[in-house]
Amino acid sequence: MDEKQLLTACLQGDKKAQKKLYETYAPKMYGVCLRYAKDEDTAQDYLQEGFVRVFTHLGKFRQEGSFEGWVRRIMVNTALEKLRKTDIFKHSLELETTAHNTPDAVQLTDQLDVVDLLHLIQSLPAGFRTVFNLYAIEGYTHQEIGEMMHISEGTSKSQYSRARQWLQTRLNKKEKHDE
Repeated sequence: MDEKQLLTACLQGDKKAQKKLYETYAPKMYGVCLRYAKDEDTAQDYLQEGFVRVFTHLGKFRQEGSFEGWVRRIMVNTALEKLRKTDIFKHSLELETTAHNTPDAVQLTDQLDVVDLLHLIQSLPAGFRTVFNLYAIEGYTHQEIGEMMHISEGTSKSQYSRARQWLQTRLNKKEKHDE
């Protein structure tokens, strides 16, 4: 059964097709949710709520672009909605300017594996983690992040800069510890 047939069967209420759709996309989407969550239980909550939304709004998928991309967007929006409700930026200070000579991505060591990186990202404070994911991984601009999270562009930039500094400090400590 190809993707289009699977989606059609899901829209017709076919439980086996719905299960197959979930099993096909859940592992990858769980990874997306983990990047925004502070722990695995929270990621699982985001995933479940995200899939409820996928199935609720499946009829709105217009076959434009990839279905996986559409599902990913729902997962990210679900996580962001939950994070906005917790007011993750209430204690952040806005910095209108950030260092302009810093690279766009955190320099990662060759010894750092995916699991370690995921744990580092999960351990970021919520505001840092959210902006880092949206900017460095999802590719949004700081202006777009500001609009999505109801914060200023400067706050987004400062949260990203602080996240990078925080991650770099942890990476340096890990390197020293591993030596």
